[in-house]
Amino acid sequence: MSVELRYRPRRLRDNETLRSMTLETSLSIKDLVLPIFISDEISSPKEIESMPGVFCWPVSQIVDQVEKWIISGIRAFAVFPKIDPAKKTETGDECLNPNSVVYEVARSIKSNFSQISLIGDLALDPYTSHGHDGVLDKDGRVDNDRTVEILAKASVLAADAGYDVLAPSDMMDGRVGVIRSHLEKNGHIKTCIMSYAAKFCSSYYGPFRDAIGASNNMPIDKSGYQLSPNNFREATRELELDFEEGADILMIKPAEPFLDVIHYARNHFTIPIAAYQVSGEYSRITAAGLNGWLDAEKCAIESLTSIKRAGADLILTYFADKVASSI
Repeated sequence: MSVELRYRPRRLRDNETLRSMTLETSLSIKDLVLPIFISDEISSPKEIESMPGVFCWPVSQIVDQVEKWIISGIRAFAVFPKIDPAKKTETGDECLNPNSVVYEVARSIKSNFSQISLIGDLALDPYTSHGHDGVLDKDGRVDNDRTVEILAKASVLAADAGYDVLAPSDMMDGRVGVIRSHLEKNGHIKTCIMSYAAKFCSSYYGPFRDAIGASNNMPIDKSGYQLSPNNFREATRELELDFEEGADILMIKPAEPFLDVIHYARNHFTIPIAAYQVSGEYSRITAAGLNGWLDAEKCAIESLTSIKRAGADLILTYFADKVASSI
């Protein structure tokens, strides 16, 4: 017996060909950026304990590994350094060393692979002994303007080294405009800025801090400069300011907990929108998979698809190499 119905949405879902033809959102490896950790302290890849399946790579092996990732279809990489603790200072001076590992790696990768996009992080937390994203004033607070001055100088070094895109992740006020000015004055008119425009003070960053050695074995309170997860309107203001200062791409971080902010950005700005599926998002799904509670790969793809559906044009994700053959 059948009921006479005018609307049967299942008609489009019943046929496999129609299902594939009517997909509203398609995820591609071209949408994904792979974050990579590098160090000059190690001679072989070292797995990050809190991020199973993700490694910190020695400088000597990174070119060969990047070639393997390129073969899998990945074309964009975001580089994060793990700095020797002996080189860390209160003011993060190592970030202004043109021979520092993050610049050495960029020169090496770009001299071998000109067809990829290399993204350089701009922040002081890998370089400071206290783990904050900037230099501290006499009261122990991050000094906005002194930090911006250092990041602007570092941006020129990064562009000189070959980074195609610079990603200030510090959440200092006004840094996008100052960095853009420094790049222009030094001839780097083609270097893009992908600003961490709405970076929230999230509990999902712990594994990343382990990876770059910035945890100091104690919590670091960054609520004085990163956004409160409770604040939507404040996030929209930060997006607007970075857009007006000349950012080429606006990023929201973390991704899945802030799909509403990604959706807002997509609907209100005419430039590309990025989202960072952060270390805690990766570790949450991976840990459940290792325990047999979830199919980690399928959940990763579902999460990434939701981020793209919300409006992200590109997604930084530690799953990029793990899902490359499945999307």
